[in-house]
Amino acid sequence: MQELKFKTNIKCTGCLAKVTPVLNEAVGANNWEVDLEAPNKTLKITANASEADILLAVKGVGFEAEKI
Repeated sequence: MQELKFKTNIKCTGCLAKVTPVLNEAVGANNWEVDLEAPNKTLKITANASEADILLAVKGVGFEAEKI
């Protein structure tokens, strides 16, 4: 199991609703979270997933992500 963190532009609960299905499919429902209070809107993944897969999933629904 690894932990990956990404800076995102996921900024509200509506954004979360859009990204939830793809992240649940990519890494599992209980393996990710977005800190909407953090300045970087940090997406934290705790799973065996590749950085490329996560970036593709997030960008596929219209959001930006950058590994931090």
